[in-house]
Amino acid sequence: MELKQYQIVLINLDPTVGSEIKKTRPCVIISPNEMNKYLQTIVVAPITSSDKSYPTRVEVFHNKKKGQIALDQIRTVDRQRIIKTFEILTEKEISKVKAVLKETYID
Repeated sequence: MELKQYQIVLINLDPTVGSEIKKTRPCVIISPNEMNKYLQTIVVAPITSSDKSYPTRVEVFHNKKKGQIALDQIRTVDRQRIIKTFEILTEKEISKVKAVLKETYID
């Protein structure tokens, strides 16, 4: 299965520990296509329906619902956790994700 950066995938995140985001939920693939092509793992950020005004959250509209990409909850998962694949984020959403990633983890 070919996976693309910024694609939304449904992933079973359980089991989790402590404050990690749990359950089966949509996540956005953050890892670059080069990694997605060759590794058995992918780097993802979960999408949550809770509305928090954290600077690490990016609003997204998926499956006719508003949600937030939790860039403060990025994790690496095995491809076996993927249940279903969906569309890729819009250009506007991708730009916002890139900006928040850069601001949070690089600058």
